[in-house]
Amino acid sequence: MSTALGELESQIRWNEDGLVPAIVQDAVSKEVLMLAYMNRESLARSIESGETWFWSRSRGELWHKGATSGHTQRIVSMHYDCDGDTLLVRAEQKGAACHTGQYTCFFNSIPVGGESDQPTTAAEAAGGDRFGMLNELEAIIARRHAERPEGTYTTYLFEKGVDKILKKIGEESAEVIIAAKNQDNDELRSEAADLIFHLMVLLRERGLPLDEIMRELGARHNKPTTNKMR
Repeated sequence: MSTALGELESQIRWNEDGLVPAIVQDAVSKEVLMLAYMNRESLARSIESGETWFWSRSRGELWHKGATSGHTQRIVSMHYDCDGDTLLVRAEQKGAACHTGQYTCFFNSIPVGGESDQPTTAAEAAGGDRFGMLNELEAIIARRHAERPEGTYTTYLFEKGVDKILKKIGEESAEVIIAAKNQDNDELRSEAADLIFHLMVLLRERGLPLDEIMRELGARHNKPTTNKMR
């Protein structure tokens, strides 16, 4: 065992069974996928292999996530909290995270404060955040990418692959230009929405989080000499 791993283990507050809960989060959509437990050996294997390993409390054995289903989790980053009693694993999820075939294990909702008071969209949940719909759309696209439900357009795009997605982006870009040239804002609004949707499908296909696009825009904004936005 390396010195670095030994030092890390000493920072973790293992429970009486020598375990620590590990929350797995989609590195792209930021949605929480699952919670499992790690012991010292599964933590070491996760770090060494770059994929998640856990300890099964029911079977009493190590398990490599996706070893049977192929729905592996490539680790992007790992963190432990301020108390050292919980791990956060950000991963690129291949396929569905849940054994039920759902994208996330947390698909059962609990009403809070009455059904009528519940936000119906991410924008409402964010208190009127005008870009909340992008967060909701990113999560929906991530679920489609993992679950591939039959009969949905997003599944069709993922099944056809990146060339089809790029073709649609080209078509939608041209339609945005035509709508703008026609000075038809209703048409422009519709075509711009189509373009954004297909672009976000491409980002998911490539495993590029929307957060990184925002960081790129921020970096450009903070560099006046190379700023393309001024």
